[in-house]
Amino acid sequence: MEIAIISGKGGTGKSIISAAFATLIENVVLADCDVDAANLYLIFNPVHEEEKIYIGGHKAVIDYDKCSMCGLCISYCRFEAITTVNNKITISETSCDGCFLCTRICPENAINMIQNDKSRMFSGSFRNGKMVYGRLAPGEENSGKLVNMVREKAKQVAKENGIKMIILDGPPGIGCPVISTITGVDKVVIVTEPSVSGLHDMKRTVEIVKKFNLNPWIIINKFNLNNEMSRQIENWCKKHKISVAGYLPFTSQIVNAMVQQMSIIEYNKNSEISKTLGTIYNTIIHE
Repeated sequence: MEIAIISGKGGTGKSIISAAFATLIENVVLADCDVDAANLYLIFNPVHEEEKIYIGGHKAVIDYDKCSMCGLCISYCRFEAITTVNNKITISETSCDGCFLCTRICPENAINMIQNDKSRMFSGSFRNGKMVYGRLAPGEENSGKLVNMVREKAKQVAKENGIKMIILDGPPGIGCPVISTITGVDKVVIVTEPSVSGLHDMKRTVEIVKKFNLNPWIIINKFNLNNEMSRQIENWCKKHKISVAGYLPFTSQIVNAMVQQMSIIEYNKNSEISKTLGTIYNTIIHE
């Protein structure tokens, strides 16, 4: 079974819940699909058994031995990535979209495309099973493809090791990486928070999930920080027949657990929030 945990916005506590779920059962494949800001490896410190280079795109570079300073590339670049600095044609790494146009129009063949090869996918073991995660290097692109790579590896690892449960910690938002995360999964959990923006982003996320013919579960995290907004979220879910799996209170124990590089389950298994997370997990799994 694959369970994807996503959120409409960042900072809702999605990774904390993913970490808790991954330590509620004895053997799991945990896949961190939030490749733009992977963080679960900081909690679980996995032993890397495999590292793969991910090619996230291309960047243009100039061969100054060939460049005649004609400036044609500057006029054609739609991303304004090419300028003149100190009488030299200069290409900005961060602005270059890797479209290859400049290489095609350069009359001197002075521009080459090089691969972005700083992004990585890691696979290995952690104290509760296997872990796969991707880390997209700053400025590199196509995070959805890296998510696909992580998911395929997670499935392979699960099959090779006879592990039946895959927990996917997804990215926030509704973009391509989220779609890559939830495609083909068995269940989707949306974590939200009791705020106006939380409700707004949850609605958009539900809309995306529904397009995949999935009925998401909702977890309202830190519900006690704004009881009125929590009720509004609950009422909206009732109206649209979306199941609320549970409510998690704000507690400093979560922070303490992260400081100790533990999930809340590992930090204090008998705490109320750990028991609530256990109930939520069983509800999602068995219904």
